[in-house]
Amino acid sequence: MKKFLASTLAVLSLASTTAMAADYPSKDIQGVIQWGAGGSTDTVMRSVSPLAEKVLGEDIVLTNKTGGVGAIATKYVYSRKADGYTLLMGAENPQMYKVLGLSPIDYSDMIPISILARGTPIFVANNDAPYNNMAELIEYAKANPGKVKSGSTGKGGMTSIVMAMLQSQVKLDFTMIPYDGDGPALTALQGGAVDIMPAVLGAAIEHIRAGRMKVIGLVDVAANDLLPGVTPITDTLPGMKSYLPWGPFFGVFVKKGTPEAAVAKLSEAFHTGAESEDFKALMKKRGFTVMGTSGKEAVDFLESYRSVSSWLVYDAGFAKHSPEKFGIKRPE
Repeated sequence: MKKFLASTLAVLSLASTTAMAADYPSKDIQGVIQWGAGGSTDTVMRSVSPLAEKVLGEDIVLTNKTGGVGAIATKYVYSRKADGYTLLMGAENPQMYKVLGLSPIDYSDMIPISILARGTPIFVANNDAPYNNMAELIEYAKANPGKVKSGSTGKGGMTSIVMAMLQSQVKLDFTMIPYDGDGPALTALQGGAVDIMPAVLGAAIEHIRAGRMKVIGLVDVAANDLLPGVTPITDTLPGMKSYLPWGPFFGVFVKKGTPEAAVAKLSEAFHTGAESEDFKALMKKRGFTVMGTSGKEAVDFLESYRSVSSWLVYDAGFAKHSPEKFGIKRPE
């Protein structure tokens, strides 16, 4: 009798789950953004979500949950039911969590719904800063150790990775000032609270166009049409070529165990959003590159990114654990 009851309950549970998945979504979906308002992650997610809503037929209620280099939002989503009603809207940061000791969870514990876009890093400076390019910044920082204040999003954030690349080529003493995302950091830069910061082109481009800050470096191997007259950082530091091109990415994720029907519906919705002309036009205007990948292609991309970035922070000396501890192979 006990076996019969257990079997019956299992069948009923499976039937209930299948029915729920078939009706998905039947209520609002929560989208949890890892970073603060106005930053690059926030910009991408608030641009694509209204387009995905049209396919889903339900609202995506967006919430910014900051802290811990995105780890607080990641842990929150992972603590919720795997039912497709709580989405993690994040950037590249979780791929370094394990080696940095920030969290036992990274994107290998999630299902990628869509890797929407990637960005290009740049160095921006306060308009009053006494340097206009990377060579002048390096010369000034060497002559004034500790005087240059740099905005930061914390260890494992995009700013820390770019700084690690820079420090691998030339040792400079910056004073790092932490913020809950590049949006608040860029605001601080304009107000003079910090002097420089690595930023994502897409988050800073409107400030640059409005003349609220200046670009002093392009973290890439080739010039960018959106930044006329700005030379690639490899012109000043040729050794950076070993890391580049590199840049942050932005994606939507759900907890592993989410029903396949819900994953498929979400993937369809965000793929449609990423392929829309409105989204593509906005991303191009802001300096982002649309990706719109999911499934195995997204998983392969995430694994490659985790390998490169985890070993980079480990070699830079600010990882807590070796990537080998988590079976992360050094990139070939």
